[in-house]
Parts: sequence; structure tokens; C-alpha cells
Amino acid sequence: MLALPPAPAPARPRQMLVGTALAAGAAAMLVMGQLAAYVSIRKTEGSGLTTEWLPDGVVINEIASNTMLITLLCTSVMAQWAVYAMHRGDRRNAGIALVLTVLFGAAAINAQVFIWSVWGVAFATVYGTLVYTITGTFVALLVAMVLMAGVMAFRSFGGRYSPKDTEGLSATALFVHATTVIFCAVWYVIYVLK
Repeated sequence: MLALPPAPAPARPRQMLVGTALAAGAAAMLVMGQLAAYVSIRKTEGSGLTTEWLPDGVVINEIASNTMLITLLCTSVMAQWAVYAMHRGDRRNAGIALVLTVLFGAAAINAQVFIWSVWGVAFATVYGTLVYTITGTFVALLVAMVLMAGVMAFRSFGGRYSPKDTEGLSATALFVHATTVIFCAVWYVIYVLK
């Protein structure tokens, strides 16, 4: 009796990667909307975009914000290193890269908390409400990023990922890259333009 060979297994849908891309896009739209409101309110307050509108006594620590930007750029490199290492079958380096991603993410959260501690901004002011809302939303993204990278590190060490299945690591790298790009916009509008 003649029989056909079994059909190949259907391609696995990339649900995690697509879901992460949608979440990253939603987060970007949320923060960009907040930044647009910040710029619009700043302009209508009469100070325009070329002059500072900081309330008296507000100090923006540029060293901490610049360090935070550099830290997040390093976080993106570490997340991509994890994907690269797993594609090559190097579970050890993928795990190290994910642990470093978590540590750099925690360092970025620490830098933002430090900025809040020296800021001297009253929350009840228009400026205070806007900057705390924007930076608070960004810290929530950082916490989500750190948790995602931590879960992926445990799954990676547990043998869940292989060179043929790196979807979780790719999704984490995508979210880390999106968070870094979002912070670049926040950094420019909040910390550079002031």
C-alpha cells in the first residue's frame, strides 16, 4: 500500500513577538502623547520652546539623565547579545546577557529615582504633574522590561530556548529596544529642552 509522508508540522505562530510589538507600540503612543501634551502646554503657558519654563528651585540633574540614557543604550546591546548568543547555541552567554539586561534596567530605574529625589518639583504644579506623569509612565515601562528580561533569563537557564526557538528572547530584545527609543524622546524633551 502506498502512503504519503506525514505533513510537516505547521509553522508556530509568533504570538509572543507580535504581542510584544503591539505592547511596545501602545507604550510608545502613550508616552509620545504625553510628550505632545507637555510641549503643547509648555507652549501655551507663554514660555515657548526656546526658553526654560522650570519653576524656581527645580534642579535637573543632567549627569544622572545622561547616565540613564547611556545605561539604556547598553541594555539594548545586552538584550541583542542574548538573542545572538542563543542563535549560536551559547546558553551561558545568553544567560549572562539577560542578567546584565536586568541589572542595567534596575540601574536605569535607580537613576530615575535619584533624579526624582533631587528634582524639587511640587506635584501640584502644571510642570510637576506633567513631568511626574511622563517619567512615572516610563519607570513603569522599565519595571515591565526588567520583569520580562528576568523571566526570560530563568526560562533560558531552564533550557526553554534553543537556537531554533528564540522567540521569547527576540520579544524581550524588541521591548528593550522600544523602551530605549522611548527614553531617547523623553530624555530630549524633559531633560535637554527643559
